[in-house]
Amino acid sequence: MSKERLVLICPGRGSYTRETSNYLVNSNEEFNSFIQWIDEQRKISGRISIKELDSKPFKMKTHMPGENASPLIYTSTLNDFLSIDKDSYEIVAITGNSMGWYTALALGGAISLHDGYHLIQFMGSIMEEGTIGGQIIYPIIDKEWKIDYNLKDKILFLAQKMKAYISIYLGGYIVIGGEQMVLDRLLKKLPKKENYPFQLPFHAAFHTPLLDLISDKAKKTIHKSIFSKPSVPLIDGFGNLWSPFSTDTSELYQYTLSDQITCPYNFSKAITVAIKEFCPDKLVLLGPGNTLGGPVGQVFIQNQWNSIYSKKSFIKTQKKNPYLISMGINEQRKLISK
Repeated sequence: MSKERLVLICPGRGSYTRETSNYLVNSNEEFNSFIQWIDEQRKISGRISIKELDSKPFKMKTHMPGENASPLIYTSTLNDFLSIDKDSYEIVAITGNSMGWYTALALGGAISLHDGYHLIQFMGSIMEEGTIGGQIIYPIIDKEWKIDYNLKDKILFLAQKMKAYISIYLGGYIVIGGEQMVLDRLLKKLPKKENYPFQLPFHAAFHTPLLDLISDKAKKTIHKSIFSKPSVPLIDGFGNLWSPFSTDTSELYQYTLSDQITCPYNFSKAITVAIKEFCPDKLVLLGPGNTLGGPVGQVFIQNQWNSIYSKKSFIKTQKKNPYLISMGINEQRKLISK
């Protein structure tokens, strides 16, 4: 019997929330030995263990700063990855959003799982002494999740006029990065739309030129020798493919610690490439949580993929025969787990 083909999506910062506490309770033996190693690393550096973080009542000041949130999300995503039934499913490509790129590198074999932890812990802690700028998220869609291009142009113009930067193209949302003074003005200028504009807590101005110094620091600390050709194709934040056959590891290193940090991250394009280039049987959103479920559905709508052309048709498809499997939703997780 042929295996169903999957493209995996790794979530970024902000995906571990109050609702995902105790996410690591159901884990296998392979994962338990790895998390034990991670917690030994964190103990050496005087940090709270991942197991303790996961089991503690959720507190924003504890769980959301990068030095804790990033490795907590990484281990949660890895736990989901290891639970996929590899006898029934073939992973044909991996992508992710923002921090999820680092996880994709590890799951795709471009760096080891151990180096993946070190990379994510380093990048999550690099602004521990003081965050550079911040990020605002804003919707550019109507009630049926279709892009309002007039609104999109208006928001892009306003951001540019006020010297802010587009940080992430996130399905039906735009994430804007900038200095806090600029964001404070933007929060007042952007048209009110339900609960938006909304500033993402504990998020720096990633994927903008404000992080040039962080990129330089990363390249001085992370050595290119940890990178190798991936074992599975990877799709980056430009929508570029990194294949097991043609990847130049020096270029992969340069992208990861330069462009990926300082240039806009086009998650929408990454998902578009995933569905059109690989035509998977399913897209799988690894946990924790399901914060990317909506943005991925909105990319389907933009492409009218699988006869999904509105929010209503996306929800109908997901109920009948889900094309997007979110492992943060227990009923869907069971569909592809061992």
